[in-house]
Amino acid sequence: MFTNRDDRMSNSLFTNNDGSSHSSSSTQDPQMESFPLSRNMYRNCFKTMGANKAAELLRYGKSKPDCISLAQGEGTLPTPDFICGATNKALSEGKTFYSFGAGLPELRQEIATYYSRIYNVQIPTNRITVTSSGTNAVHYALLSILEEGDEVVAVTPIWKNLIGITELAGGHIVEFPMMQGERGWTLDLDQLFASCSSSTKALLIVTPNNPTGWTMSAQDIKRVTEFARERGIWIIADEVYGRCVHNDVRAPSFLDYSGDDDRLYVINSFSKSWAMTGWRLGWLIGPADAEDKIRDLILYENMGPPTFNQYGGIEALRHGEDFIKSQKEMWVQNLDQVMAHMDRLSGLKMVRPDSAFYAFFKVEGCKNSYDLTKQLIDEVGLSLSPGAAFGNGFQDYLRMCFAVCPDTLAESLDRLEKFIKKA
Repeated sequence: MFTNRDDRMSNSLFTNNDGSSHSSSSTQDPQMESFPLSRNMYRNCFKTMGANKAAELLRYGKSKPDCISLAQGEGTLPTPDFICGATNKALSEGKTFYSFGAGLPELRQEIATYYSRIYNVQIPTNRITVTSSGTNAVHYALLSILEEGDEVVAVTPIWKNLIGITELAGGHIVEFPMMQGERGWTLDLDQLFASCSSSTKALLIVTPNNPTGWTMSAQDIKRVTEFARERGIWIIADEVYGRCVHNDVRAPSFLDYSGDDDRLYVINSFSKSWAMTGWRLGWLIGPADAEDKIRDLILYENMGPPTFNQYGGIEALRHGEDFIKSQKEMWVQNLDQVMAHMDRLSGLKMVRPDSAFYAFFKVEGCKNSYDLTKQLIDEVGLSLSPGAAFGNGFQDYLRMCFAVCPDTLAESLDRLEKFIKKA
């Protein structure tokens, strides 16, 4: 394959039978010279995104015998039997054909019923789209609104995937970091609003937050909603951890303060609350006029999530409250164990999170959390997530998922303590 004009011209000479050469210019279309070859074979965003080092370290840790991995956002509990049973039943009944692009009507209705029951908000089904994961829902939301070069102001720390998805959709990320204080993580809304420019198309907010466990208050959600409405800015609210609050039924939601026509997308997923990470099933709630746009994106991408999986989603929403409650009890017990270790380990700084199942802690003296993560794997067989993967300014943090069985967590904390004391 020719990579530039000089290469092309050098290959325009052909050998005759007698060993001499002749030019191919007599047979070449002269108009082709006016069409220069493309400089880049692939999109420029692949250069700006860079390698996903956290994913590489995750794979590296899993390749090591006896290494405990608490780097990924999932626990050790498998999907409950009642959810798997509904899916197995759908498979046995031959429900393996194409689904509706926006999801099964039964599941869309069940999501609407779930919001009425748990959130006390009324969401019509034409605002609900079933997606192949929460990540997929974020992608659809961004693809539907972003033009090349639009700014998305993202409250960080957040998982790198969300930053990468924005760049894939043609947007430009502007990071706005939260601050860790003695009492918890804080977000300065006045400074957040000031960071928005005439190029800002959307605010990207994960609440409850991965990795910090911070949860935006109802009052702050109301303020952000009013600001965005006044400025005509979209809000992309990732509420995947909305049921993972430790001392309440659910977290405050942007849906509490929005209308049908507000420029708001709310993302959710079955992955965390119902232990369905591998199912890749989520949903997206948008304004009333977004349904056709999102459906078109789905039709041109993957035609919607697997049909039989959606019957598992219906069962999760209908009968999953006891399972959610039992998970939350385990998370709080595990968090108590984590905090006890953190309190006695010098050099580690962590505030107790209100939500989710992550310990996001600062390591004194750490200058490169990628290097530190690899050291932990190599020296004590413990794989965690590097803080640098969650945005600029968090290179001295690590994230530990504590949604695991108590014995695994105890062994992991012992290995972390061994490493810290040795260092």
